[in-house]
Amino acid sequence: MAIATEIILIGGSAGSYTLIAELLENLPPTFEPAICIVLHRNKHYDTQIEKSLSRKLKRNIVSAIDKIEICKNYVYFAPAGYHLMVEPNFTFSLDGSEHINYSRPSIDVLFETAAQIYKKNCTAFLLSGANSDGAKGLRMVEDFGGKIVIQDPAQAAIRTMPLAGKRETLIPLVWKNSQIISFFSNLN
Repeated sequence: MAIATEIILIGGSAGSYTLIAELLENLPPTFEPAICIVLHRNKHYDTQIEKSLSRKLKRNIVSAIDKIEICKNYVYFAPAGYHLMVEPNFTFSLDGSEHINYSRPSIDVLFETAAQIYKKNCTAFLLSGANSDGAKGLRMVEDFGGKIVIQDPAQAAIRTMPLAGKRETLIPLVWKNSQIISFFSNLN
């Protein structure tokens, strides 16, 4: 497995799962970047999102584990109950510290740590959700030269998160769901 020199981040909460599943369904058979997803979910419920999507889509979709290398052509989900961070040696680390924006995993934590390591090779998407988690992280991705995309609030099931992202960033791209899906279907 080859280390990913590019990373795509997706952050979402309430109302984002349907879009996430659709964009994963539209991925090409192989792609260069690693894709890392923070989806707010309760650690007390074993959803097995990764296993069910991996089986259904026949792809490398896994829960990120501590010290695992970040590889091309893989989709990683932040495990419930842990903050997911990117380390300088292109591995993940897990952290059980306090909730941020009422969330653990926090979108901001992943976005901020990935921005510092991947810089211009980092693309971050912020989707539907009911709090402002991810907005500050988007700004850091932007500040480090990465690309940021916010789901059009008019198409988000819950607009709070995309609106917070728009307020926090300087020059966000605001895309409709069809544009987001098209981006993922054209990855190489």
